[in-house]
Amino acid sequence: MNYALKINAVLCCLTLFSSAANTQEEKTTGAIDEYSSVRTLNLSHALTYALANDPWLSASRHQEQAIMAQSIMAGTLPDPTLTLGLMNLPTNGYAFDQEGMTQFKVSLSQKFSRGDSLSLKQKSLFQSSKQYPWQRADRLAQVKAMVTEFWLNAYRAQYSINLIEKDKELFTQLIQITEASYASTQGKTRQQDIIRAQLELTRLEDKLLILEQQLHSAKNRLAQWLPITMLVKSLDDKFIPPVALTHFNTLEFSQLMQLLMAHPAIVAIEQSVLAKQTQVSLAKQSYKPQIGVNVGYGYRADTPMGQSRADLLSVGVSIDLPLFTDNRQDQHVKSAISITEATKTQKRVALQKLKGMYFKEYSQLSQLQKRNTLYQNILLVQMAEQSQATLNAYTRDDGDFSDVMQARISELNAKIDALNIQVDQHIIIARLNYYISSLDSQVMGELREEQPDEH
Repeated sequence: MNYALKINAVLCCLTLFSSAANTQEEKTTGAIDEYSSVRTLNLSHALTYALANDPWLSASRHQEQAIMAQSIMAGTLPDPTLTLGLMNLPTNGYAFDQEGMTQFKVSLSQKFSRGDSLSLKQKSLFQSSKQYPWQRADRLAQVKAMVTEFWLNAYRAQYSINLIEKDKELFTQLIQITEASYASTQGKTRQQDIIRAQLELTRLEDKLLILEQQLHSAKNRLAQWLPITMLVKSLDDKFIPPVALTHFNTLEFSQLMQLLMAHPAIVAIEQSVLAKQTQVSLAKQSYKPQIGVNVGYGYRADTPMGQSRADLLSVGVSIDLPLFTDNRQDQHVKSAISITEATKTQKRVALQKLKGMYFKEYSQLSQLQKRNTLYQNILLVQMAEQSQATLNAYTRDDGDFSDVMQARISELNAKIDALNIQVDQHIIIARLNYYISSLDSQVMGELREEQPDEH
C-alpha cells in the first residue's frame, strides 16, 4: 500500500473520531469549501486559512472593545444619590402637622472626582487598549512563522519519502540482478552480496516508517490552525518558498535595532508603558481632596390651626481630606511607579531576546547557505558520478556489489541532506522574517484598521 495513502487513511480515521469536537470548523465551512477543489495543500493556502481563522485574534478584538467600553465608563461621574425621608415625626400621634420640626425631605447629593482622576483614568484605559492591535500583529507574525515551519517539516518528510521510493525501486532491481547472477554461477556475485542488498532494502523500509511518522507529526501540529479536511491532502511538491523581507547579509546593526524597536511585540509593550505612566499621574491625584455637594428640600405641613409653615432648604459641601498619607496615598504612588518600571524592564528584556534570537538564526543561515552551495555545485554531482561509475564497473564484472550499494546509499543520503539544508534555510528565513515583521505588509495590515480617536 502506498505510504501517502496510509497517511491519508489514518487522518481520515481521525476525522471520524473528532467530528463531534469540530464546532469551530463548522462555523468556517465557507472558508474550507474555498480549498475543497484543490487537490494538494500548498503553503500559501495553509497560511491564508491559518491567518484568517485564528480564534486568538477574535478574542483579542473583544478584549480591546471591552477596554474601550471601560474607558468611556471611567470618564463619567458617579450617579447622583437621591434620598427621600420623613423626619422628626412625633411618636405620640404620628400626625404630620403636629410638630413644626416634622418634614418630608428630598435631598440630592453628587460626588466629584479627585483632581483630574476621571480624565486620567479614561486616558490610561484608552492607552491600554492601543496595545491590542500590536499584539494581534505580533500574533499574525508568529502564526506565519510557525505554520511555515510546520508545513516545511511536513514537506521535508513527504519529499524524502518520494526520494526513497524512487531509489527503493532501483535497489529492488539490483537485488533481482544479483540473485540472477548468483543463480547462474557466473561473475563474482556472492551470497553475502544478496544478503547485503536485502539488508539495505530493509533499512530503507525502516527509514520510510520513520519519515511517515515525521510527516504525520508535522501535519498534526498544523491541525492547530487547519481543518482535517485540508490536512488529508498531499502537500504540493512545487511551492513558493518564504521570501526574505530584507537582505539579511547587508542589514547593518543600526538598521536591525530600528526594525526590532518597531517590532509589534515591542510597540505593544511601549503602549502598556504609556498606560502605566498615566496610572502614576492618576495615583498622585489621591493626594487631592474629593468634593461632594448635597442639596435638600424639606416640606412642612401647616399647623393644626391652619397657619402656614415655611419649607426648609439645605445646601452642603463635603470634602474628603487626605491628611494621613504614609500608609495609603504614598504607597499607592510607589506601587504605580514600580509597576511602570517593571514594564519598562519587560520591554528591555523582550528586545534583548529578539536581538539574541535574530543573531542565532542568522548565524545558522549563513552556514546553511555555504553548505547549500557546496552540495548543489559539487557534492551532488560527485555523488552521482561515483554511483554511476561503480554501477558501470559492476555490470562489466569489474567491481564489487558492495561498492555499488554503498555508492547508491551515499547518493540517496546526499540528496536527503541537500533537501534538509534547503528546508532548514526556508525555516530560518521564516523565523528571521518574524523578527523584522514591521516590514511585513500582511502583518502590519492589522494596524490599518480604523482606530478610535484619542480621548
